[in-house]
Amino acid sequence: MIIKETDVVVVGAGHAGIEASYAAQKIGAKTVLITMNLETIGQMSCNPAIGGQAKGQVVKEIDAMGGVMGFMADRAGIHFKILNSSKGVAVRAPRAQEDKALYRSLMKSFLEKQENLEIYQGIVTGIEIKDGKVFGVRLKDDSIIKAKAVILTTGTFLNGLIHIGMKSYPSGRANEPASTELSENLKNLGFEIIRLKTGTPMRLKKDSIDWEKFEKQPGDRKPRPFSWRTEKVRNKIICYIGRTNKKVHEIIQRNLTLAPLYAGKIEGIGIRYCPSIEDKIVKFKDKESHVFYLEPEGINTEEIYVNGLSTSLPVEIQRKMLESIPGLEESIIMRPAYAIEYDAIKPHQIKETLETRLYEGLYTAGQINGTSGYEEAAGQGLVAGINAALKVLGKKPFILSRRDSLIGVMIDDLITRSIDEPYRLFTSRAEYRLLLRADNAKQRLSQKAFSVGMLDEDEYREIQERIETAEKLVLFLNKEKFKYKGRRITYSKYLKMPKATFEKVKRAFKEKFKDLREDERDFVEAELKYEGYIKKMLNEVERIEKEENTKIPESFDIEEVNGISIEIREKVKKYKPKKIGDLKKIPGITPAAVSLILLHIKRKG
Repeated sequence: MIIKETDVVVVGAGHAGIEASYAAQKIGAKTVLITMNLETIGQMSCNPAIGGQAKGQVVKEIDAMGGVMGFMADRAGIHFKILNSSKGVAVRAPRAQEDKALYRSLMKSFLEKQENLEIYQGIVTGIEIKDGKVFGVRLKDDSIIKAKAVILTTGTFLNGLIHIGMKSYPSGRANEPASTELSENLKNLGFEIIRLKTGTPMRLKKDSIDWEKFEKQPGDRKPRPFSWRTEKVRNKIICYIGRTNKKVHEIIQRNLTLAPLYAGKIEGIGIRYCPSIEDKIVKFKDKESHVFYLEPEGINTEEIYVNGLSTSLPVEIQRKMLESIPGLEESIIMRPAYAIEYDAIKPHQIKETLETRLYEGLYTAGQINGTSGYEEAAGQGLVAGINAALKVLGKKPFILSRRDSLIGVMIDDLITRSIDEPYRLFTSRAEYRLLLRADNAKQRLSQKAFSVGMLDEDEYREIQERIETAEKLVLFLNKEKFKYKGRRITYSKYLKMPKATFEKVKRAFKEKFKDLREDERDFVEAELKYEGYIKKMLNEVERIEKEENTKIPESFDIEEVNGISIEIREKVKKYKPKKIGDLKKIPGITPAAVSLILLHIKRKG
């Protein structure tokens, strides 16, 4: 029985689902967002923090394209910090600790006010397909919501299985049901499934901690917002830094047989860059201690998140670990740590629009695509939501390239490289990372967002005015000269000197800088200081793009190319690339093979 008909259905109201549903309805598609529980919209299942290395840049990109994560993170933020603030602007990354309950409440309230969006509580058990196209979704009660496009943003719920010591039980996250029927449905539809694993640390009661034993980690003296829409933010709490010790490590070593990962109970592959504490002890035996952070989960809660002590050991062992850390001897566990396994689809089965290759109108975003992290999920959700709406409205797809954004880097990595572990985004994954900074997200992406309807005219005009002001200042400082060590040089030339400081430039032109926000000041500094590197990188981008557009003629025969392995020959024959760019995206193709094939094509004229 069909109970509703709509343009787009979004399954799951986590960070991917929020951006997907907001984007789809903003562009003009009638949208239904389905969640198991209305009270967990925007739930932060792990650390209640937004941003960080590469992740902060992604939040700025989402914000530049009209998404909501950055704006809401500013409103619910309680501790703001720029990571790598002592280093160059190219590697600085914003991060904010959030009031978990407030973030969730703000997101729910915001989505409820969207005219083109309906929120519906229900459990999706299957995708309805007709003639190779999406028809809608089936709910637990066998009712159907008919839709022209469906976006799956299921997080860790697909066949989720929680582990605490030797005890395991089905769950999407703590005390919430797993989605077993939908996972089975995807397998039956022909999707290749991979089993992944993640985890979360214990939460402790605030007044049971001896805070004097830990090092304070205050927020920045002048905290910065994520969003161009936000005027000002302020710090409301202090975080603390602690360390494990030899005694903790000995307790873990003695009890490794009780850790499901080492006891062989966990099949899923975990996050290499965010290991559990037992994983750290085993892999880094020479380290005498490991850093952890005590981070409040909000203003009106006693819960403290122990960032860095993720574990799946039994609760009694978790208790012994804490008793061995000065300051946590009397700490009370409010929520135990656990590991969770879940299903994801292998992402080579999706296109750069995040539409699946198997079925037209079916999109996926977030952890279902093998990624980890709220920000990675939100970035994918935004792209999936935009493309689902554009498809329904009969418009051209929205594509982000590796040159455009870190979101584009992530999507390209997922669809062209086979993953065997949860994917985490790093700036080092981007060959054009000097171009993909936090400070220039507006310059890179606002026009694209405006062209598809994610920004209205007033929003776009305001952004462009801010961009123009900053760019004019760059031009001015490129020409303006002053006397330095007996000769007249431009301020831009001065900034390229090893010991030059941007503070000197800001003091000299205080009036010109006063209307700029901090990220816009960073933009001016980066454009001047790294001008030579940026030009060199842009030239390299153009060269690579020309190379990637080189056509592979129909008469091309891979057997004529010397020095190519049998495996690569077979892959080229199978995928039949039309141009060098397509060739590079074939899994397992080496740069050396690409060079040999390109050289062969050029020799043949």
